[in-house]
Amino acid sequence: MPDSRNLPPRNLVATSGAIALLLWICAAARHALLQSNAYDLGLFDQWIWLVSRGLPPISSMEGVHILADHGAWALYGAALPYRLLASVQWLFASQAAALSFTALPLWWVGRQAGLSPRLCWLTCGLWWLQPVVFNANLFDFHPEVWVMPALAGCYWASRAERPWLWFALLLLLLGCRDGLVLVVAGLGLEQALRRRWIWAGAAIGLALGWLALLNRWLYPLLKGSDTGPKAAGALFSYLGNSLDEVLINMVLRPDLLIRHVDWAGGVVYLLLISVALAPFWRRISLPVLAGGIPLVVVNVLSEEAPQRTLVHHYSLPVAVIAVVAAIDGLALQPRQPVPWRRFGWSVVCWAALAKPWFFTGPYLERLHQRPAIQQAITAVPAEARLSTTSYLVPQLSQRKQVSFPRARRDKTQLDQLDALLLNPLDPGWGSSAQRQKQLLRAAKAAGWTCRNWANGLELCQAPEG
Repeated sequence: MPDSRNLPPRNLVATSGAIALLLWICAAARHALLQSNAYDLGLFDQWIWLVSRGLPPISSMEGVHILADHGAWALYGAALPYRLLASVQWLFASQAAALSFTALPLWWVGRQAGLSPRLCWLTCGLWWLQPVVFNANLFDFHPEVWVMPALAGCYWASRAERPWLWFALLLLLLGCRDGLVLVVAGLGLEQALRRRWIWAGAAIGLALGWLALLNRWLYPLLKGSDTGPKAAGALFSYLGNSLDEVLINMVLRPDLLIRHVDWAGGVVYLLLISVALAPFWRRISLPVLAGGIPLVVVNVLSEEAPQRTLVHHYSLPVAVIAVVAAIDGLALQPRQPVPWRRFGWSVVCWAALAKPWFFTGPYLERLHQRPAIQQAITAVPAEARLSTTSYLVPQLSQRKQVSFPRARRDKTQLDQLDALLLNPLDPGWGSSAQRQKQLLRAAKAAGWTCRNWANGLELCQAPEG
């Protein structure tokens, strides 16, 4: 571990705790304002609740095992506090703490680079001011957020010549999301640029081995078929229907990339992820920045536009990489005065790209519905097989079966449900007023007991037996 003389000061730990509390309050407030969604908070909450109750952890929305989603075995650990008290607040609190306390290993990296304590404080501030940090905290919950401190710790372990600690942290990264193989491969690329061939081979080999293990064994075992078309084709359908086809065509068919990739959006994305910290980077920062290439390339080439924003979690590892690159840039003059102008630019970028203003408008849209919704939620039996709107799923996801009616190719069947809680006037993400009205009409025709509220919300329950 770091030398005791370089441990973060108590006021930094206290500041990190205060920021974690603020982030937790923001996430909990968004949830209370009915802005969380089935994807992904409801999805993870149901999985973890099922594990905590010793039930098969298979999502009723996706029909897949908890490990068949992203191979995130770390989610099993979250079931322990759920045994004491099943609440999404565990997820919000742990996510907020992980984001805030990533500042501590970044402090160690800064001290390791020879930075003065003031410059180490600066690097912690640069992390907290990354727009994607604030935004990812609000965007429901994602387990890869838990390992951002571990990612920062990888840089300390590598530079301290602690190979086993470094390798253990890489394993921890992979345990929170399969997509982090790109980050692990990127860390290997950085080591290769530094001509540390054994370290590079270990990281790249681990990334490729884990990817092969998931796609060739675990996913087919849990899903019963090859998941390549679902995993790779969903992001790169223009390159093929399987992971192998995507990789081959990415190299052999550049014309497909030229025709289908949103290059303008890619340029904007590169600007978004670099604008706040670019003034701190220097030539010495390039090996660290190169470690972000695999993840950034996938985000640029993906057909999913959310991967190229700072609203979602996809670019969060890039933020860690960017701050470490800034540390290397500052290390050229480790005793320089705090560069307040450059720091002020980061503050301006946070104000422009973070989304705290959502609490003054978009997040208040359902505030007037809360009394009616709380009454309806209370009336839903705990064991009922339920279909509801996407924004109510995470309020009711701690049950064996919960889903939301989709606008397209909906598979909702009344004979497999005990209750409907829908609002055609506010159908929520992924659904439609037409489909919800259709289900409510069918329930009434089947003799279900229904109750409605002035805001358009309706609760229909099947007859007993």
